Amino acid sequence: MPARPVRGRHNPTFEGDGMRAGQGGLVRGRRVRAMVSGLALTALVAGTANAAPMSPAPGPLRSLGAPADAKIALRLKASGLDQPVFITSARDGTGRLFIVEQTGRIKILKNGVIRSTPFLSLAGIVSTGFEQGLLGLAFHPNYKTNRKLYVHFTNRDGDSVIREYRASATNKNVVATSTKRKILKVSQPYANHNGGMLAFGPDGFLYVGLGDGGSAGDPGNRAQRLDTLLGKILRIDVNGTSGSRNYRTPSTNPFVGVPGRNEIWQYGLRNPWRFSFDRATGNLWIGDVGQGSWEEVDRAVRTASGAGRGINWGWRVLEGMHCFNPSSGCDTSGKTMPLTEYGHGSGRCSVTGGYVYRGSAVPALRGGYVFADYCSGEIWVVAAGAAAPAAATLLLDTNLRITSFGENASGELFVVDHGGRLYKIVAG
Repeated sequence: MPARPVRGRHNPTFEGDGMRAGQGGLVRGRRVRAMVSGLALTALVAGTANAAPMSPAPGPLRSLGAPADAKIALRLKASGLDQPVFITSARDGTGRLFIVEQTGRIKILKNGVIRSTPFLSLAGIVSTGFEQGLLGLAFHPNYKTNRKLYVHFTNRDGDSVIREYRASATNKNVVATSTKRKILKVSQPYANHNGGMLAFGPDGFLYVGLGDGGSAGDPGNRAQRLDTLLGKILRIDVNGTSGSRNYRTPSTNPFVGVPGRNEIWQYGLRNPWRFSFDRATGNLWIGDVGQGSWEEVDRAVRTASGAGRGINWGWRVLEGMHCFNPSSGCDTSGKTMPLTEYGHGSGRCSVTGGYVYRGSAVPALRGGYVFADYCSGEIWVVAAGAAAPAAATLLLDTNLRITSFGENASGELFVVDHGGRLYKIVAG
């Protein structure tokens, strides 16, 4: 990970408790960001060209009230993890949290303790290094009864794989590896921009995030092409099969019956590393990693036809709200602008998409979309209902390399640090 300039904005607060959290209780005023050694998750890093300041704040955000005024702290819940990149809940009533490690393991956290036996280990199956590895996890909406889960990883050839497993019928804390079933495999021309996110939408379909295939600048223009799955969010039905495929394509997908791959739901994305659905509204939120100047947060409002059916988010024509290829005079027709964007100044480099907070621990934060930058460690919020273009409000400046956020069953938010720690967002 290359060194980047560090500039403190205000003092973060960390509360130490939970597993291996005896390093000192409440800590204030941490201004220096630690460099993370070892494998860097460069899938989130986009270069340093044309550094630009944070976008100016328009009027609508300043009338927000609650989310922008929230005060938060981070409470340490676990440490000693191996390059964690995601955390989620199965929402099965057990209170367990599942932590995804880039190196190929999924671990269970319950009651402040990480189980020594992994829930699933794909070590030796996934490719590692650079931006590859085990990247995503989603539990079936009926997991409590069917025990199905889905993982997103790059295999030893560097291709993206979506695979289904079932938890053991006799031991709920391990996966029965013999139940593996390939759902989808997508060839990757380069080792970067793999996407990696999986999530079930409120419609019960599985949404899959794939980057533009990598290199820089999308040399194959794959994000705009409809004959490839790269640079897209896909929408598939894993509750059935179609011919040789272990999934079906919903008939309401935008390119069914017209030119374009049937699986495509949205396109024009560079690297949608993390996206989520607002559990209250069904709106789809995407943190799309930029090239060298601008990071963006996209919001697709749920309608009768779904959240953002057929949207073109603009890459590689646009980076954020700005012309990229060509660098000026680009055609913005038919393209949807992000809700908010920010530039690569003050050590910022790569957006980490988050969630609209719907928990109860920080009442003022409810209804705010929380996201971060991987390099600067800053955590921001923007009102879920803000008018575009909106500007984000800084909640906390940390020394973390934030790879992901995650929700537990009740909607509380967690922060994943690639350096090996897991935090919970609490009232500050």
